[in-house]
Amino acid sequence: MIDAKNLSMIYGKDHKAVDDLSFHIGRGEIAGFAGPNGAGKTTVIKMLTGILKPATGSATINGHDIVKDPLAAKSSFAYVADNPDVLLQLTGLEYINFIADIYKVSEEARRSRVPELAERFGILDALTTPMREYSHGMRQKLMVIAALVHNPPAWILDEPMTGLDPQAAYELKQMMREHAAKGNCVLFSTHVLEVAEKLCDHIMIINHGKSLYQGTVEDLSSAHPGMDLEEIFLEMIDYKSSAQEDNA
Repeated sequence: MIDAKNLSMIYGKDHKAVDDLSFHIGRGEIAGFAGPNGAGKTTVIKMLTGILKPATGSATINGHDIVKDPLAAKSSFAYVADNPDVLLQLTGLEYINFIADIYKVSEEARRSRVPELAERFGILDALTTPMREYSHGMRQKLMVIAALVHNPPAWILDEPMTGLDPQAAYELKQMMREHAAKGNCVLFSTHVLEVAEKLCDHIMIINHGKSLYQGTVEDLSSAHPGMDLEEIFLEMIDYKSSAQEDNA
């Protein structure tokens, strides 16, 4: 459902933020995207969603090339960015309806889906309040609701748990499982490795824009006996060397 082939992104003259990255996420799969800050996760997500045009390579969503057929590709995924501070002058409901209008969601679908999602995230009573009065966590919940209102087959979520309270994070994880169980797919980036370990069918670990690992958590753990996921992750990204480079 989500295919990336030889994706690369170059900033400036020669800085490769993403370097020849390929992966596939199929139906019924939840994929976690892990890596340190600056690894290239958000850049990859922006190429998948059409915000950035790849320097080389291609990305397709449900068979639609994001560059060659952007409208069809974008209509088939939900995207939650890593910053929820947008259009804060609108009320929550106005923002949801704005996104629903873009995706041509019917009034009937809105009447059933919006209250259901808002109830699950505990902000039903706040939908008529301007988003500038929301906390960061409430804005994040609202972004997720708006992204999911058109109920597309693929979800692409950039650090979706950031700012969520435990109940909302639990609901979102449950919704990911429900979505995948219906034959859809989810790709989400995260710094919380325990979430990836418990939730994902497979994980992708990148650093400096390059793939370090793609596969199941079980296979990764089997290849590093006696180590937990956090220890494996730090070893793979060469944490000590990276920290020395950052302090140099």
